[in-house]
Amino acid sequence: MSSMRTTGGTRGLRSLRRSRMIALAITLGVLTTGTISLGATQPAYAVDYPSWEDVKNARANTAEKEAQITRIQTLLAQLQADVAGKDAAAQEAGRLYGEADEAFQEAAFRASELQAQADAAHVTAESSRQQAGQMAAQLARQGGDLSATLFVNAGEADQLLSKLGYASKLTEQSEGLYTKALQEQNTAQSLTDQADVATAIREELKAEAEAAQIAAQAAFDAAQVALAEQQEHQAELEAQLAVLQSAEEVTEAQYAEGERVREEARKEKERLEREAAAARAAAAAAAHSGSGGSGGSSSSGGWISSGSVSSQGWAWPAAGELRSGFGGRIHPVHGDWRFHWGQDVAAGGGTPIYAASAGRVTYAGYNGGFGYFVKIQHANGMATSYAHQSQILVSYGEEVAAGQVIGRVGTTGTSTGNHLHFEVYEHGRAIDPLLYLRGRGVSVG
Repeated sequence: MSSMRTTGGTRGLRSLRRSRMIALAITLGVLTTGTISLGATQPAYAVDYPSWEDVKNARANTAEKEAQITRIQTLLAQLQADVAGKDAAAQEAGRLYGEADEAFQEAAFRASELQAQADAAHVTAESSRQQAGQMAAQLARQGGDLSATLFVNAGEADQLLSKLGYASKLTEQSEGLYTKALQEQNTAQSLTDQADVATAIREELKAEAEAAQIAAQAAFDAAQVALAEQQEHQAELEAQLAVLQSAEEVTEAQYAEGERVREEARKEKERLEREAAAARAAAAAAAHSGSGGSGGSSSSGGWISSGSVSSQGWAWPAAGELRSGFGGRIHPVHGDWRFHWGQDVAAGGGTPIYAASAGRVTYAGYNGGFGYFVKIQHANGMATSYAHQSQILVSYGEEVAAGQVIGRVGTTGTSTGNHLHFEVYEHGRAIDPLLYLRGRGVSVG
């Protein structure tokens, strides 16, 4: 397949991996030192923010007032630069994670294909070896020196000459079978050697993908902390700055009341948005309720409901229309042939995304072309992931139940519209989500 690496490209692959690991190390350095290479000053953490008493006192002294204005403006710039820097680091770490995981999936697929070919070749070689052995045994049963027997028993010449000719043919066939068995054994061994190399590369890439995942999660968490820091202090700093730059006297109590009103308005807006998203999802489900689902084994074009947990503890993750399925396709954005490792579900923005089964969140953050992305580890070596989300509603390390809302459908990352890209993994390797969930009692059409 055109998306698979070949053993002839091992050197180039290792060079690419070295470049990726250098970039990953730089990202890790940013996270551990807190330094962002955007020309920004140090983050505003552990900074003494001015109190309202400081602002009140500064108003009475021109020099102190100007000093406080400068101080507040600097703090606001630091907060903004810290958020921008941490977000850039999170985006880069997410991109590296996406690339590393893609490389691992391709390597895992190639190793599996080569191992299957090697196993089949060994079966064929063993069959030929047995045939050659049977032919050799048949030759041995002819026994004796036929030429000497012919000299002693001249009256049996016709029968013995016929026997001699038969033995010669058996010898030719035996030699052919032996050559064929040897060639097939060599082919089987060659494929086994290639499979061993591919497996070793797969394990290296798996370790790199896991390291990239850890770095990306740390980067995303750091960006969220920086954003929370900004949200916590920016409004108050701006209010204090406005007081210092105007003649109006604003007390801390007045500011707090204003914040309370703004917070209530924000919560009300979020509530209305949730209700609107739920109404859109319900209307879409009702409109498609008589469509008959996906129509058997098709991986595109059918409507599918979500959230209901099967007797085996699995659920479909989002209501919507099945689109691109597991397998090769022309990429809708890049325009080249690529393997599509999951199942796309087209749905309205904000549609709830449900955990396909109970498990632990092992990633919740940004992931390159997958945008906002959640990965859940389940029992028995199974895992699932949910990409292009508009909103992540779970955190790293959180335990989730089957059918629990973990996020909302969006179009973040490399995407042409609102949809969920859903993947299922068995011991790290992506498998067909539709086939697996059907086998777990989930109705998908």
